[in-house]
Amino acid sequence: MNRIRLLPEQVANQIAAGEVVERPASVVKELVENSLDAQASRITVEVQMGGRSLMRVTDDGVGMNRDDALLSLERHATSKIRTAEDLGAILTMGFRGEALPSIASVSRMTIMTRECDAEEGTQITIHGGKILDVKAAGCASGTVMEVRQLFFNLPARRKFLRSEETERAHIQHYLTLAALAHPAVAFTFVQDGRLVWQLPSLKADAMNLLNALRERMRALYRAEARLIPVDFDGAFDFPLSSEMSAEEASNSNAVRVWGLIGAPGVSRATRDEQHLFVNRRPVENRGLNYALAEGYHTALMKGRYPVCCLFLEISPGAVDVNIHPAKREVKFHQEQAVRRMVSQAVREALVGFHAKAPRSQAPSAIATRPLAGPAEAPPSPGKPASMESRSRDVTTDIPSLTSKTIEPSATLDVSNATPPPPILPRISHQGSTGPTEHFPTAGAALDAAGASTPLSSESAPLLQVPLRLLGVIGKLYVVLESDRGLVLLDQHAAHERILFEQMLRRLEQNEAPSQRLLLPETIELSPRDAQFLREQMPTLTRLGVGLSDFGERTFLLDALPPFVKVPDARRFVLELIDELKAVGAGVNSWRLNEQAITKTVCRHAIKANDPLAGPELEQLIEDLRHCVMPYTCPHGRPTLIEMNFRELEKKFGRIQ
Repeated sequence: MNRIRLLPEQVANQIAAGEVVERPASVVKELVENSLDAQASRITVEVQMGGRSLMRVTDDGVGMNRDDALLSLERHATSKIRTAEDLGAILTMGFRGEALPSIASVSRMTIMTRECDAEEGTQITIHGGKILDVKAAGCASGTVMEVRQLFFNLPARRKFLRSEETERAHIQHYLTLAALAHPAVAFTFVQDGRLVWQLPSLKADAMNLLNALRERMRALYRAEARLIPVDFDGAFDFPLSSEMSAEEASNSNAVRVWGLIGAPGVSRATRDEQHLFVNRRPVENRGLNYALAEGYHTALMKGRYPVCCLFLEISPGAVDVNIHPAKREVKFHQEQAVRRMVSQAVREALVGFHAKAPRSQAPSAIATRPLAGPAEAPPSPGKPASMESRSRDVTTDIPSLTSKTIEPSATLDVSNATPPPPILPRISHQGSTGPTEHFPTAGAALDAAGASTPLSSESAPLLQVPLRLLGVIGKLYVVLESDRGLVLLDQHAAHERILFEQMLRRLEQNEAPSQRLLLPETIELSPRDAQFLREQMPTLTRLGVGLSDFGERTFLLDALPPFVKVPDARRFVLELIDELKAVGAGVNSWRLNEQAITKTVCRHAIKANDPLAGPELEQLIEDLRHCVMPYTCPHGRPTLIEMNFRELEKKFGRIQ
């Protein structure tokens, strides 16, 4: 007797359902994706008891005839692909043909569907994978998928479901992602007979995508904060078929990154509000997470994550979506190139929004325009002794502050400065247990083409408006007044940012100086690490790290940058190698030395209790105005906090 047997179809469907249907949100996801693939313009989702009792998805898509409706219940029956070659160019949300039979095998399902030009529709009733009834029915064009009593025939799976509120939250989270990815589709969500939201269809052509996305986010989150628009076009090398025309090859290489990202200071302790999409499909990808953090550079505190709604439009042949049963994960054929472009898109959006310059003029790491001239100006005769000694210690490595002959009470007019992005009021710089911010809205409105429009004086960037020096609190916090309210400046954080950017600029313009070690050290690595290090040796040499081959897996370390003061040079280099492997080659090699630079500038920046004269404070603000990222220190903490008159009036009870 044979021991290997073919499983019954019902058992096979239930096994497949274990991969596709994890919880009620998985059912809603598959049904909504089918509606989107059916070109629906309106989708209504109704759930009861967190999806345990009922999930109903109604759309106005193309619908199905009787034969197609019956065939859709067979495994691997789909209208999305035809041949194996189609797997390399998937443009639809679904393609496997497993969702409907899997869902039907673990629930009581009813399908009602009609094509737009058909006289009558079709109703199919399925219980536990068995078709009970097929009949003609009168219904609107489109499809209604009704799923009741999920896992009724699998009690072990049903008891592992979470509470109704938890399951409802998972459903709402997916619908939020679907609504963000498809603003042109009207979504209605009904929970236990209560209308949760009703989102209208928005005009979302190529010229209005950012506007539509911003409106959809405003409707979903009902919170006003600050978002920065991202719109980046690029291309990467990809092995193309020789049969492709030049136009097809160009389209296959094209990459677009667009969406909205949080301004510096808008962050969360988790990635819950970090939404990433590839060809409108919500995905999870560690490489994209790293690229996003890389793009923010020093605008994030350690342990904090940016908020974003970022879309990557890429050739279907350059990404593999067929690696996860639920299609949550994707794999790029050229992941390093994709990470580099996403990082560049985010970085250029942040820096370009600071500088209000065209993206083509935005720098790759640190701005290429000259910084303010504090390093070349002569020292002020009234400079405190602490600043004099600090300047002697740093010499040419870090420029010190200088003062201008300006009365302390005079208004510092920086209205002609290149405008950076607006500062976030009441920026939180607590740890991971601190308050969390909601999605922001940009300080600049977007016109129909997605370009920035001029800002009013009320929403203008903080360093673009006139500021008047009032005094200093606690020998650390500088009090300033604007025509909008009160501004506080952290003199230590501001000076850190100034010194940090000037040091990075010197590293970028010239090769970093090297200081020879008294006793060279040998570093022995594994074969894989040795090969990786040989590929990255030009980068490390440019950063001032002197390395040379000393054997098959051994390297000789004989020099380090002069600002690196570490007791164990060998360990320092090993940590640099680990960092380079973590961020990925070619993403942003300048971050390798930033930790050492940050520690150095922190030691030499103005400290709390360092008294500064009025002209020196004026110069500090002027130097900060010329920074690329003036609103955060290298650690990601805010340098400026603004409290407008409305907030002050609320504090004093003048308004509600």
